[in-house]
Amino acid sequence: MKKKERQIETDLAHFGEERETYNGAVVSPIFQTSLFTFKDWDAISDAFDNRTKSFIYSRGNNPTVDIAQKKLAKLAGGERALLFGSGMAAISAAVLHCVKNGGHVVSVKNIYGPANNLFYTYLKNKMNLSVTFVSGVDIKEFENAITETTDLIYLESPSSGIFSLQDIAAVAKLAKNKGIKTIIDNTWATPCFQKPLQMGIDLEVHSCTKYIGGHSDLVAGVIIGSNELLDQIYLREYEWLGGKISPMESWLITRSLQTLPARMRIHETNALQIATFLDEHPKIEKVNHPGLKSFDQYELGKRQMTGYSGLLSFRLKTNDLKRIKTFFNSLDIFQIGVSWGGHESLIYALAISYGKELNQQQFAGTGLTYGDIRISVGLENVEDLIEDLKQGLLLI
Repeated sequence: MKKKERQIETDLAHFGEERETYNGAVVSPIFQTSLFTFKDWDAISDAFDNRTKSFIYSRGNNPTVDIAQKKLAKLAGGERALLFGSGMAAISAAVLHCVKNGGHVVSVKNIYGPANNLFYTYLKNKMNLSVTFVSGVDIKEFENAITETTDLIYLESPSSGIFSLQDIAAVAKLAKNKGIKTIIDNTWATPCFQKPLQMGIDLEVHSCTKYIGGHSDLVAGVIIGSNELLDQIYLREYEWLGGKISPMESWLITRSLQTLPARMRIHETNALQIATFLDEHPKIEKVNHPGLKSFDQYELGKRQMTGYSGLLSFRLKTNDLKRIKTFFNSLDIFQIGVSWGGHESLIYALAISYGKELNQQQFAGTGLTYGDIRISVGLENVEDLIEDLKQGLLLI
């Protein structure tokens, strides 16, 4: 009789663990070691023959890191995962692996700010790389942007700030027909709600600092994909650039993955209730949340996602900075801070950092104003969160 495939909640609790090796410990130990020794010449020689999988030196593989990587690959439906010291380390390694000097990239324009700078400034100046930014809402934009030198299409769906979607399967099909690699930042949805690798994307990247970590106590990133691509990245960008994660952060990720599906359901429920409240509020011009029926791409979101996370944005009807500051400073539960995806609820105006990180042309292209507010809805009681926003909006 064929064994029934386990559900993801069960796999995240147990997959990749070798408890019999650790004397039956329910929680796997932290291998806080920089290297591994061998019983003889032949043993270490054999390890180097299988370097991408062997435990030799912790800048390469480490058992604690390996457990978290196995769970992440299983969650996303990939063959292998590689953890990095930050989301940007993972993004940079994935991008650098896919591009070449003098090449061309097609990217969604409303991506994470530092990733935008990686393309627009760093790679443009260092590698003579040209980039075409598109809104990503129409497949024809990608078709028209591709040139003979295009190496990579870079997606972020939903995208930063306004959470616009790309038709992932359509872009993946287009890229494969042209022999172009694809990368998607899937941090917002997580593999709990969206599986781009199953839609044909080559590499999936995440900031594990966000929902995967979920407790605002670690900084990490991951690349997930096929054994073939990940082995190549391991031997080049992973080993050579050194953006390595520590065993401690990896252990924290394993801890967090065991509760990820349960946490995501609460983030989803809370955020949808808050998005609905804001959508009906007289002082709000627009709410950006793919789960709202008023969202322009609601049907596409339903087709390629099975749920929604806790990050959303809205535009106030006022752009008066003094009044917006009063609103921010009046909030009690929502804390002012960057990042998102933790247990706590946060509020932030993207124009604060984007206006400092991007040049004038880049910032103008985002279409952001100080009235564009982003909130990360945490795990607190949703009625308390709505009441906090309600009293703050009265002051605008």
